[in-house]
Amino acid sequence: MAVQQGVVIGKTNVGKTLFTINFASYCGVQEMHISFREPDGRRSSRVLQREDAAAELAGPEPHKTRRLQSISLELPVGKGTRHLELVDTSGLTDYVHRDVEVRRAIAQSLAMIRDAALILHMVDAALVGESGPVAGLGEVDYQVAQFAQMRRGYAILANKMDLPAAARGLELVRSEFAGHVILPVSALHWLGFREVKQFVAHAL
Repeated sequence: MAVQQGVVIGKTNVGKTLFTINFASYCGVQEMHISFREPDGRRSSRVLQREDAAAELAGPEPHKTRRLQSISLELPVGKGTRHLELVDTSGLTDYVHRDVEVRRAIAQSLAMIRDAALILHMVDAALVGESGPVAGLGEVDYQVAQFAQMRRGYAILANKMDLPAAARGLELVRSEFAGHVILPVSALHWLGFREVKQFVAHAL
């Protein structure tokens, strides 16, 4: 059984963890068998219900996620099934973080981009709409897009589309990243998940 890896990456607090958990549930995962890989290589796993996983692993504080957290998905493609390990990552920053633990987690996240078959690059559309692309996006977003743009399995997820400023933010994101696949979503309300699932199935 060939298992391909997909990575959910982006700046801190854009909604990566909540998206990973809720998208896995949308794809039919009943119990979350979550595998954890620490920056030092240690591994562990837990089984959580969706609500418990969201309450424990997602949150508003910066850098709550400091390791790789993955969930296995089965996606119907044609007459068969594709197996995907969807990996949630630590939030990226435009600066060298003073906390060595965070720096190691960010390095671990960036290393995932090299070999992943699927890269879901998440940005906060509402923040872009409120603050503009200079403040709402970071240099690291442009670097990720430049690195991954030639990949077939690369898409930008414009998250938080349930918030008022996100519509303007989406237009700005489309302008900044013209020519890229951009999918508007709400990780909280599961908006746009059908389109993301279709993209993932086509990319694998």
